[in-house]
Amino acid sequence: MAIVTNHEAETTGDAVVPSSAGETALNPDGTAAPANGQATKTRRGALATSGRPMVRPPAAAHLSDEQVAELGRELDAIRDEVLAKRGASDAAYIRRMIKIQRGLEISGRAALLMSRNKGAWVAGTTLLSFAKILENMEIGHNVLHGQWDWMRDPDIHSTTWEWDFVTPARAWQHTHNDLHHRWTNVVGKDNDVGYNLLRMDANQPWKPFNLGNPLYNAILSPLFEWGIAIYDLELAEYQEGKKSKEALVKDLKALGIKALKQFTKDYAATPAVAMLTGSGKQALYGTLTANAVRNVWAHAVIFCGHFPEGADTFTEDMVEGETRGDWYVRQMIGSANISGSKFMHLMTGNLSHQIEHHLFPDLPSNRYAEVAPKVRDLCQRYGLPYTTGPLLKQVGSSWAKVFKLALPGKA
Repeated sequence: MAIVTNHEAETTGDAVVPSSAGETALNPDGTAAPANGQATKTRRGALATSGRPMVRPPAAAHLSDEQVAELGRELDAIRDEVLAKRGASDAAYIRRMIKIQRGLEISGRAALLMSRNKGAWVAGTTLLSFAKILENMEIGHNVLHGQWDWMRDPDIHSTTWEWDFVTPARAWQHTHNDLHHRWTNVVGKDNDVGYNLLRMDANQPWKPFNLGNPLYNAILSPLFEWGIAIYDLELAEYQEGKKSKEALVKDLKALGIKALKQFTKDYAATPAVAMLTGSGKQALYGTLTANAVRNVWAHAVIFCGHFPEGADTFTEDMVEGETRGDWYVRQMIGSANISGSKFMHLMTGNLSHQIEHHLFPDLPSNRYAEVAPKVRDLCQRYGLPYTTGPLLKQVGSSWAKVFKLALPGKA
């Protein structure tokens, strides 16, 4: 019996829809959903089975309902093809990545124990930075998406994994998997459009506060994990009465526990042991630097995938009555890729294939490279944009938008 996470079923638009008979759906907390296929908490905005949205996005306005439905079927076929091939080689891949990551982390921390020596400090900080990036991007992010749940390995599962990021995994899964991936770039529904801090779309009302856009983003980048942790508390929802005080207190407690664990591991345990060699201060600086490097990298990759020129945003009218095919279209034109080497793709967690990830968030990340040419071909055949470009170009484009939208302007 296969296991399907709530998010894996989510792309159908229903609360929980197992992908085939005999599978068991899971609620976000890992408990089994009722046998009728409905989760205990119904997901808002189920996709329509037919028809069209009230307004189709301009980039897709030329498509007929039949074309959108056919596009959806072709994308379903691509997904099914990967699922049919998924197996031992994929399982070996993620286990190899975890082994490499842990080796890098152990080596990095060991070098920092001798970091009074400048060479040891550089080596330790570099190794630990790579370890943190690999864990956050290729391992943690993708495991928490349920990409490896099919292995039924309790140690590599979306309901048990806790990543090396200060925000608790369950809180992030809610705001990211349940909300962002459902409402990708829909202004007013997807709070990832600016993270309640930045103005990242001309349809967002301008306020004098937005003049600080570049400054806020510059601060957010090296502190990205803390910004996400605060964002995941959903303070705006609490202020609007959409989140109870009890839920907020529960989330604050979970964040406090997780932050204490992260602080102890990085800023207490490693420096404390390093004090035995007179390297305590240097080890502290090394772990601080490694976390900052990981945060800057994660921030850059995420912004490149969502905010460069060519990645569309959407109004709520564009998702009202949206079908599965229309949902696919929105993921394609609302995301952007990064071109580059295999190593670059690995270090981005394969989020350099952001378009493919948003189409198929539950497929193993190592499969996105083979899926990408097929998706690009579909975009060409259906007259849809396929936004991609080198890392520096996409970073520059994202930052240009940060500066541009700091100033008042209308859509």
